Amino acid sequence: MSQTTLGKNAGDSRERDGRGPSTARALTGQALRALRDNMRQYGMVIALVLLLGLFQVWSGGDMLLPRNVTNILLQNGYILILAIGMMIVIINGHIDLSVGSLAAFTGAAAAVMMVDHDMPWQLALFLSLLIGAVVGAWQGFWIAYVGIPSFIVTLAGMLLFRGATQILLDGQSVSPFPEGFQDISQGFLPEVGPDTNYHNLTVLMGVLVCAVALFQEWRQRKQALAYELHVLPFRMFLLKCAAIVAAVLAFTLTLASYRGVPVVLLILGGLLVAMGFVMRNAVIGRHIYALGGNRAAAQLSGVKDKRVTMLVFVNMGVLAALAGCVFAARLNAGTPGAGNLFELEAIAAAFIGGASMSGGVGTVLGAVIGGLVLGVLNNGMSLVGISQDVQQVIKGLVLLAAVGFDVWNKRRARS
Repeated sequence: MSQTTLGKNAGDSRERDGRGPSTARALTGQALRALRDNMRQYGMVIALVLLLGLFQVWSGGDMLLPRNVTNILLQNGYILILAIGMMIVIINGHIDLSVGSLAAFTGAAAAVMMVDHDMPWQLALFLSLLIGAVVGAWQGFWIAYVGIPSFIVTLAGMLLFRGATQILLDGQSVSPFPEGFQDISQGFLPEVGPDTNYHNLTVLMGVLVCAVALFQEWRQRKQALAYELHVLPFRMFLLKCAAIVAAVLAFTLTLASYRGVPVVLLILGGLLVAMGFVMRNAVIGRHIYALGGNRAAAQLSGVKDKRVTMLVFVNMGVLAALAGCVFAARLNAGTPGAGNLFELEAIAAAFIGGASMSGGVGTVLGAVIGGLVLGVLNNGMSLVGISQDVQQVIKGLVLLAAVGFDVWNKRRARS
């Protein structure tokens, strides 16, 4: 038998065994189809990865240093908290312009309670969150039951609580705070166990997150198959799981190389899990999507739209208060100028993360990814020495591009 025939037979054997070029081409084709079919879901993740790679090269390797990664989380924690609430408001078909002023007001209230009245920081934090809930309910009443557009109600709230913050603080900063309150924004998990050159608790948490993420992916795939829904091909599913594990472990080891998991990341993780579960699995979450997608049809289906809208704004008020306390804890002071333009950052994060202006579309995870895109942009441009005025121009263009991408994606889906 000739060498040509032997080579051909060997190549045929490799293709039948799944190791030949045809398998590689098929896998690539599956990946491209999956990416095309889930462009909204994966687009911002790819953009975030590309931004990290770009600034890592441009900054000479400073972007992904453990200290800088931790700083990105600490600097943007309060915006990510606001973005989660803002995404839910936008999914419901509304907008909230008051969150920055409300964050400033609740942070100032916590400062006055702790510094001027010697209140325990735990009680001051609880009362601040309660103030946020009451304000959210007050604004939700005007929107849901009186019928005033959310833009007008929250614009009034923005002006009202900006002035109330100035009055409460008398135009001066109030500080310092107890160490426990500062740890909300500046603290880290404690060191435990032997010296391994890594933060042991952080490594353990990373492994647990990997296990939970893999179980969740497997469970979702099993449920989809049981209902005969479309799922990724098995090889693509394995690649997706491998990518998730690699990303989580890389992030974990980066944090563990410095001081470990910051407390604000624990807060964000808890919010992400809780709000994500509510929006995916709870009845009220499905009602929020239904009202944003088609309010009239949802009302005819028996959805209590006024009650749902009220709860959405109560939730936004609580998250705005939490963000205000996190920001105040980071500064170690309640300041009259706190919260300036926070609402625009939160709205931008939601739209970059996949929200639609018409409502009914978006995810909590998407809001966090959108906030991280903005945070990486801010941090990366500062690292490479881009001036603040140019940074504003670039962020505006990024927001316009994200919304333009959403419009294009909808037209492509309809065609």
